[in-house]
Amino acid sequence: MAYKVEHENEYEVLKKAVKTALQVYEAEILPEAVFATELGADSIDLAQIYRLVEQELHIEIDPASIAETKTVKDAYEIICKAVAGNE
Repeated sequence: MAYKVEHENEYEVLKKAVKTALQVYEAEILPEAVFATELGADSIDLAQIYRLVEQELHIEIDPASIAETKTVKDAYEIICKAVAGNE
């Protein structure tokens, strides 16, 4: 079953940040894509992705979230929680 994106804007901002930070094609940015193995991201790349998202959405993401982030879906869920906490 495909993962359902509830907050389209947050997902689009995340995809834009991933594409910018990692220089990957948008088609590669799937919810189940693993940052380290499939997208070639390390912790510095993830910090950059989160920084871009924070700037675009005017939110703050706990730096500890980087360690919890394995997939695009993980990042999306962390971003949604930050947005919800910012409302």
